[in-house]
Amino acid sequence: MVPYIGNLAVERKRWISDQTFRDGVALCQMIPGATAMQTAAYVGFRARGVSGAAASFIGFGLPAFFLMVGLSAFYARTHALAPVVAVFNGLAAIVVAIVANATLMFGKTFLKDLRAVGIALIAAILFALGVSPILVIVLAALVGLVASDGSPPAVLAAQSQSVPYSTRSLMLIASTAALGCVALFFAQHQLFDLAAIMLRIDLFAFGGGFASVPLMFHEFVEVRSWIDAPTFLNGIALGQITPGPIVITATFVGYMVDGVIGAVVATISVFLPSFLIVVGIAPYLDKVRRSIYFSKASGAILYSFVGLLLTVTFRFGSNVSWDIPRALLAGAALVALLLKIELIWIVLIGTVVAVLFL
Repeated sequence: MVPYIGNLAVERKRWISDQTFRDGVALCQMIPGATAMQTAAYVGFRARGVSGAAASFIGFGLPAFFLMVGLSAFYARTHALAPVVAVFNGLAAIVVAIVANATLMFGKTFLKDLRAVGIALIAAILFALGVSPILVIVLAALVGLVASDGSPPAVLAAQSQSVPYSTRSLMLIASTAALGCVALFFAQHQLFDLAAIMLRIDLFAFGGGFASVPLMFHEFVEVRSWIDAPTFLNGIALGQITPGPIVITATFVGYMVDGVIGAVVATISVFLPSFLIVVGIAPYLDKVRRSIYFSKASGAILYSFVGLLLTVTFRFGSNVSWDIPRALLAGAALVALLLKIELIWIVLIGTVVAVLFL
């Protein structure tokens, strides 16, 4: 999705320069949250300040939110029907392939030396032993600060560009969100817990949307048992049907917890921190990207996510009733993903195969 945003912002609308856009993408890859959503916010911020960031962020995510609410409602009413069960049995195998592919892509991108591989393996073992993934991430950051050589990646010099920036606007959004959390605490404590968990997940999801998967799985399936593992896999499958980031699975989780209001609370909460971070940091882009400490910590965190995704791939796999057709479907999906075939086609073809053969 990022190249499409670049084409719109740089070539078609000429809101920002190509250099400014690339600087923004580099920033969004370094901070937690869904990269494409943050890139949309960054473009809006560079073009029209905080209000522009909010407009582009909401505009980018709203279609996926509405689609996910509709799909979640459909799922809640029909998931026990035999044809729907067959479809999701097939899609569960495809989800395992999707997460396995994400693990391979993370590993190929970030694991360049033995230290990185070691951090990833330790993270996988700790998560497999039941250690909270957030604690694993914090430990990885500390290891990175102590053990990494901290050589920051080569980056292009940021291009100065006048931006209508207001700290007051940012503080107003943050204050409104805080008041909303207080209201939820007194009105319905489960919704407050849902919001708090989603806020925390977004704050620790370094490396893009897929980094949120093990965090959500741990919090909602393993710790609180608000949904079971097969249902969570089905939520990821539905998320892949929408045009939004995989983090939109949070909408499904929220819907399953407390209907439409739960979906709204979960969606706002899982996207708000990364929005505030990108808008808050963008004016200080040069300083952040030159910080050797930020480079050390964020690099080790990204290594740890390879391990977290590896563990969650096996956990997802253990919740699939494997047989020869499902194994073949998962293998074919993984090969198709490695060949860069569009994910929507893999999901649609997998759905047809599941209906006909499972």
